[in-house]
Amino acid sequence: MKRRDFIILLGGGAAAWPLAARAQQPTMPVIGFLRDAPLADATHLVASFRQGLKEAGFIEGQNVLIEYRSAEDQAHRLPALVADLIRQQVALIVGNTPSALAAKAATTTVPIVFVTGNDPVINGLIASLSRPGGNTTGVSFLSSASVTKRLELLRQFVPKPGAIAMLVDPSSNTPDTERELRDVQAAAHASGQELMVVEASSDRDIEAAFATFAQRAAVALFIASQPFFNSRRERVAALAVRHALPAAYSLREFTTAGGLMSYGTSITGAYQLGGIYAGRILKGERPADLPVQQSTKFEFVINLRTAKALGIDVPDRLLALADEVIE
Repeated sequence: MKRRDFIILLGGGAAAWPLAARAQQPTMPVIGFLRDAPLADATHLVASFRQGLKEAGFIEGQNVLIEYRSAEDQAHRLPALVADLIRQQVALIVGNTPSALAAKAATTTVPIVFVTGNDPVINGLIASLSRPGGNTTGVSFLSSASVTKRLELLRQFVPKPGAIAMLVDPSSNTPDTERELRDVQAAAHASGQELMVVEASSDRDIEAAFATFAQRAAVALFIASQPFFNSRRERVAALAVRHALPAAYSLREFTTAGGLMSYGTSITGAYQLGGIYAGRILKGERPADLPVQQSTKFEFVINLRTAKALGIDVPDRLLALADEVIE
């Protein structure tokens, strides 16, 4: 999707403002909204972030501006994007895990609000959850913390014995994603389940991975909690159905995009909390004084349309456990 299309999707926000209009607003604070993944796949996250800002008293275009930046899945571009935002003297930077890490490496003075599905202490973003220290704080929705339960639920959708495949992105290897892989391997071993791990860090790799799953007769698929796959959720979900693979995901967004099931915390809720924190910082609070917020409510979502396409008769016990059933 072109950047122009993304601006339209954002609903006429400040990203579309002409430079002359911005020059007339010298006292209006500017937020840098940065992601390593494409912005076109994050319009729902932007909307949630704006909602949080609104709850904190800030409305884009009225009393705050937002500069949107994306590395378009090229993480090596993040330092230059951060440097550009700092040159523009943004009041703070909001980012997902790779973006926040790049910002933290570049500045000790510009406040940083992260929204991460990983453990921010393990990944080096903060010193501790209760006392972040420095110029960084944010929200953790801990998508990797639910891996054992997610694998357990997936196994109940699998109609026949066989190996479960796990799709991982080696390019976004962090201590937390390494722990997720170890947890999945340990859970599979404990249940006597064979696990095959296949790597993919490009669209071509994803296509090749599904060919590998077919060749090695995988019976189900577990998707790692990584931004690369989040931004390709429709493609991954469609390929899973095409290859008749029941698949489990960490985010509800995968299930609404056609995935079979998801179990994890809400990323949209996390971005809303991130917007609230951004607003509090704009009002003068220090990141060091704001404990990291954690999303603790886990959602189990089932897509019955996808189950039907896969020929799966979802057991009543799973339907009863689900927080949401898409029919």
